[in-house]
Amino acid sequence: MLTPRGPKDSLLPFCGLGGPCPEVIPIITPQSVNCGSAEVPLRSRGARKGVRKAAALAGISARNASWRSAMSVACVALGLGFITLAVAPLTHANENARALATANAPAAPKKVIIDTDPGTDDALAILLALNSPELDVRALTVVPGNVTAQQGLENALKLVSLTNRCDVHVAGGAQHPLFQKLITAELWHGANGLANVELPPSKCKADPRFGPDLIIQMIHESPHEITLVPVGPLTNIALALLKDPSIVPLVKEVVIMGGSISGGNVNAAAEANIYNDPEAAQIVFHAGWRLTMVGLDVGDKTLYDQAHLDQLSKTHGPENDFAVKVLTFLLGQEAKYGAGGGSPMYDPLAVGTAIDPSIVSTQPMHVDVESRGEFTRGETVANRRNAVERNVLHGDRYVIEGIDHVDPNVQVCTGVNAEKFLQLLNSRLAGK
Repeated sequence: MLTPRGPKDSLLPFCGLGGPCPEVIPIITPQSVNCGSAEVPLRSRGARKGVRKAAALAGISARNASWRSAMSVACVALGLGFITLAVAPLTHANENARALATANAPAAPKKVIIDTDPGTDDALAILLALNSPELDVRALTVVPGNVTAQQGLENALKLVSLTNRCDVHVAGGAQHPLFQKLITAELWHGANGLANVELPPSKCKADPRFGPDLIIQMIHESPHEITLVPVGPLTNIALALLKDPSIVPLVKEVVIMGGSISGGNVNAAAEANIYNDPEAAQIVFHAGWRLTMVGLDVGDKTLYDQAHLDQLSKTHGPENDFAVKVLTFLLGQEAKYGAGGGSPMYDPLAVGTAIDPSIVSTQPMHVDVESRGEFTRGETVANRRNAVERNVLHGDRYVIEGIDHVDPNVQVCTGVNAEKFLQLLNSRLAGK
């Protein structure tokens, strides 16, 4: 396992990388040619062009070509011209057919690695991903968060077994955050993390590789094709970056569930996934890759309510029925501890964004992660203007002398079509 340096070092900005043209002799072409006993008109522009082309290819110029030679070549060219004109519509038709077939062909599934701490809403996110043809789920890597690392690995294996997807690699990763003690959330997710629903023992086996190593290997095996979807604390992703920064330009995109620009759910400032490992989050946010933050700002608007549950309860199947039990538990927790109105679909929404980015609207912002504040540790501090004042010391005071631009590093989700997503979720789980 990697041993990161101290918190102070981890807060430093982390860079994820680091001849003349030949002379053209004009060819004078008659308006008709005598091919044997027949005089053939050359009214077609294409035919005349074909004559010029054939004559040029034969090396005959107006200066030195005999008329007989020119006529012979012209007859050949005329034939070629007619053939070209006859074939051209067919060629264009074939090209149009290919273009139409390409336009109508379904896009290749997006290769994804889901880094997860399952987790009730993680479980729903995984079921959504595994039942969506738009995604090719290559692996689940497990990070501690909602539950311990051991419990999370067991839950992930049971979920891929439930969906008969033992082809998906499931690997354990970090055992704790980079620099702080683990905080688990059985209060919100049940004693086993899966709403106290006991799934059958898994038929699938864990991949023996260390989660961050598996992430690195898969990225190198499929450069520019892998989308990372972390829906837990960002410890595993940070460890992968620290070990091999060269993965940054090889990743297609990163879609995370975490963060907020409008207050927290752990406390007044921080969202749970970022709060569970702020140092890891700062590393991931500043790696230099394309990153979309699906945070509380949109998750809290995506409320799964009793009407949605009633809709899903009308259909049945092993996954469908498991999801109904989990959602029933979540609605009960929301009624007991929340504001009512439904349970936020945090992790499923991140997967939904990977499936269909049009579900959300985003704004580019420069985002840092607070790690030292007494009341704000874990806050994602977003610069909406992507600018800071430049303060210059003059004697005993600073003077604002201008405005400096800061580059945005995150696409922050600020809007969501909640009902579109919730119907997508139900439709993918129904009857499964």
